[in-house]
Amino acid sequence: MAIKILHTADWHIGQLFHEYDRTYEHQRFLDWLVHILETEQIDVLLVSGDVFDISNPAAASIKMFYTFLNQATRANPDLQIIITAGNHDSASRLEAPKPLLESSNVHIIGVVERDEDGEIDYKKMAVPLHDASGTTCAWCLAVPFLRMGDYPSIPDCTNPYTEGVSALYSEAFDYIQQNKENKQSIIAMGHLHAQQAEVTDLDKAERLIMGGVESISANAFNPEIKYVALGHIHKAQRIGGKDHIRYSGSPLPMSFSELNYKHQVIIFDLDSEIHNLRSIEVPLFVPLQRVPFNAQPLPEVLMLLEQLPAKGGMVEKTPYLEVRILLDGPEPALRHKIETALIGKNVRLAKIDVKYPTSTSEGAEFVTQEMLQELQPIDVFAKVYQSRYSTEVPTDIMQLFQQVAQEVNQAGE
Repeated sequence: MAIKILHTADWHIGQLFHEYDRTYEHQRFLDWLVHILETEQIDVLLVSGDVFDISNPAAASIKMFYTFLNQATRANPDLQIIITAGNHDSASRLEAPKPLLESSNVHIIGVVERDEDGEIDYKKMAVPLHDASGTTCAWCLAVPFLRMGDYPSIPDCTNPYTEGVSALYSEAFDYIQQNKENKQSIIAMGHLHAQQAEVTDLDKAERLIMGGVESISANAFNPEIKYVALGHIHKAQRIGGKDHIRYSGSPLPMSFSELNYKHQVIIFDLDSEIHNLRSIEVPLFVPLQRVPFNAQPLPEVLMLLEQLPAKGGMVEKTPYLEVRILLDGPEPALRHKIETALIGKNVRLAKIDVKYPTSTSEGAEFVTQEMLQELQPIDVFAKVYQSRYSTEVPTDIMQLFQQVAQEVNQAGE
């Protein structure tokens, strides 16, 4: 008998969006997810890491999470939930209520445990999946975010991290393969950066290693694994051209680059193979708004802001606003002017994106170490200003800088 599985990840409960609290959005998402679990008759929910945004979440965030688990399991008593820790989570803190939750078919895997001989205990990461009759029909290899010391040490290897992580998945697969029955399928979970993953502004919150030295190849997952539910990268995508190795993406917007991006969860049926794999779009609970769409000079932008609708409705539903402005030099009162234009408007100012005329490399001067030592502070300031704004320093600003520099010198003497 096939079981129906839903894959999601990267909830980041407790996250702020440009300093705005997102409790309303996270609660709406979790309420929506409970509804989807019930209406789609989901048997297994996979949450591939980063449940919380920080390792020590606020009490309100923790309460929201456990309230969701209670509501989801009460709505569907046969639902199995498997949650792995991400790099934003505290693995041990997330696992703390594990003994109590397992009585409700909620499995949380945060820590890579070892046996008395110091060997990785793969039994702790092997979760049996049951069908409606309670029979084990498949297995889930639930691997959390792996830190140094979590994975096997490979002697004389080129890349200890990638080769160690690959070895862990290989050994874990072999463990399940040896303990499962013939017709039982295997799926896997992971919270990692996969090779060829498309990284965008959605992932600025993640620490991605330059050169991709921590990128895991799709070949790390045994071809017999029917589905790999990944988390960590916030854009939903397939990996290595393989339809069964996927990031579900984050359910809430992480940046204004997602203005037209559709968030999703992934659903599929599993028996001996994967069937009916599809995505369900997550509603946008708070709109993102950009004014103007392309940067324009400040006077034009202020006119557009003054034409925005007046306040109305719930504050929590008020759109987040990004303002794009084209400047040809510094504008000290910029934020005050924008906030003044937005008084009484139905938006929440989240970001001011300032653009300057593009500078060219024509006539660029190469500064040697010897030349740098001869430069005075005012010369450095002039060069930085020219590079930033593509114009010379205005006389009044230059005079102010000279005055400040003179006062600093006098104070030093």
